[in-house]
Amino acid sequence: QVQLVESGGGSVQAGGSLRLSCAVSGYIYSKRCMGWFRQAPGKEREGLVVITGDDITTYADSVKGRFTISQDNAKNTLYLQMNSLKPEDTAMYYCAARPVAAFCALVPGLFNWWGQGTQVTVSS
Repeated sequence: QVQLVESGGGSVQAGGSLRLSCAVSGYIYSKRCMGWFRQAPGKEREGLVVITGDDITTYADSVKGRFTISQDNAKNTLYLQMNSLKPEDTAMYYCAARPVAAFCALVPGLFNWWGQGTQVTVSS
């Protein structure tokens, strides 16, 4: 069973930066897909960026150029560097994993495992 634990959320002013981390434990699939999602109150969960085990990435237009995903396989950790944050980025942020690289897309229903989330609040 794969377990995901996010950290790094917090409160920041608009224009600021945060770096989220997602520690992965359990079986690590070499052919995998991992991603970051967020959900604001009253809204559907939104896919932000996904990455395969071969470092192929797909970004949502809403975060392209501001957010960067990376992974450290030695540390079994996924990261999300968020720059130029806006108040509309306020949400609970989740990391997720899928055991295959195929269909690695910004669709929450494709992912098998989820973390508990970390809150990001951006004030104007």
